[in-house]
Amino acid sequence: MIELKEVLPVAARALGLIIRTWEVRGTDDLDSVFAAMGKERPHGLYVTSSPLLSTNRKRIAGFALKSRLPMVHGSREAADAGGLMYYGADVADSYRRVAYYVDKILKGTKPADLPVEQPTKFELVINLKTAKQIGLTIPPNVLARADRVIR
Repeated sequence: MIELKEVLPVAARALGLIIRTWEVRGTDDLDSVFAAMGKERPHGLYVTSSPLLSTNRKRIAGFALKSRLPMVHGSREAADAGGLMYYGADVADSYRRVAYYVDKILKGTKPADLPVEQPTKFELVINLKTAKQIGLTIPPNVLARADRVIR
């Protein structure tokens, strides 16, 4: 995954942060990863978006809350499940763009003739309830920038 191998390490170095990765290949791996994190006491948790991790987002969020660990997740729904925040592509906007492409293709445009697009609209979701539970204060200027605040 390019974000973990290339983008995240560069951003972390620029901020003076150390990244530690844990691999989860199946649901059974979560307990050993939770135990390892409990021993190492990281300052935060970034969970990538994958079918396995998304399916277990409530369990992961529960661990993060219990450990008073700020969690950022690669899926918007994780903020609803108790994660601290989500920042990423606006999924609804992305689906609208998909519909636009499907319409063009159904009307005869060759897929190869359509340009490749990347998301242009992003959203920030902050779970203020979680922030309070883990003892974290979100600055007012950050809250003001949020597209959605869960209270």
